[in-house]
Amino acid sequence: MPFESNFRRTRVLQLGSGLTALSALESLVERFEVVGLVREHHPETAKDDPTIRLAQSLEITVLSDASAGAIVRSIEELKPDCVVVSSHKRILTPSTLAKCRFINVHYAPLPKYRGRANVNWALINGEQFAAITIHTISPGLDEGNILFQESIEIGESDDVTSLYERLNAIQRKALAMTVLRHLDGHNGIPQDHQKATYGCTRIPDDGEIDWTRPASEIHRLIRALTSPFPGAFTYHEGCRLWIRRAELVADPPRFDGRVPGRVASISQRSGSVDVLAGEGLIRLLEVQREEDAAEPASNVLRSVRETLGLRTSDLLARIDRLERLLSSKGLL
Repeated sequence: MPFESNFRRTRVLQLGSGLTALSALESLVERFEVVGLVREHHPETAKDDPTIRLAQSLEITVLSDASAGAIVRSIEELKPDCVVVSSHKRILTPSTLAKCRFINVHYAPLPKYRGRANVNWALINGEQFAAITIHTISPGLDEGNILFQESIEIGESDDVTSLYERLNAIQRKALAMTVLRHLDGHNGIPQDHQKATYGCTRIPDDGEIDWTRPASEIHRLIRALTSPFPGAFTYHEGCRLWIRRAELVADPPRFDGRVPGRVASISQRSGSVDVLAGEGLIRLLEVQREEDAAEPASNVLRSVRETLGLRTSDLLARIDRLERLLSSKGLL
């Protein structure tokens, strides 16, 4: 059909190094000629990357250099009609944006949550909804016109993994048609910049649990950092302990004497451990020590005298052990 042939002649270059790139590529290849995929990777791990495997199976050129200069060269060589960005880690310069039309996929309800880690922040902050926005790219951070937006409700059982799965499904369905509409002349709706909010970059160390916070906040942090993110963690006996699965304790007993992070009860039958927060109780189901496999929490936490978190006494004990070791070797 002539209409379908026109789809195939439209050339698209995709930029994407993160979690949303696969569903973006799956959508784009249905409607366009994808002339290249810019995705930072190491050659030895490329075979384990489903996005790269799909591109290679379709004979799409995969480019690992995502620097500004390399992107400009790719645009000049491949001559795409449009560049589609989904999970790209670098800010594009005005001179780069002048080379071609650019469209970005942003998993947030713009103009709220411009910036980074938006799905994580939505969970951490207790938002009722997460969203996907497809917008044109302008020099300002996530400031372009909105071409498409759809929200999803965040359920009590949702974690960041399930939210990404649901948002990726929407992207897979909507991205190609949104790009097509834009190329056919739809310029979208300008954002209200007065309503803009921002999410800062998150690093793995931001996942440390503060046991003085309410149990509901701690539970949201754990849900916000499930796979493939590093995870929420605490300290046990001076070493990191990742909390892989947890749940809130309904109708918890009242504690007039409360030490946040203290083990309150242990169930050998279920393998769970209840831990006091600044308010409420959180039930740890599965934890993971460094370099070990995940296991039931009761395998690691065995006493109501134990307290999670890095305490002054832990640090002093560690210093004491180090001094004794150095002294035994004649180094102190």
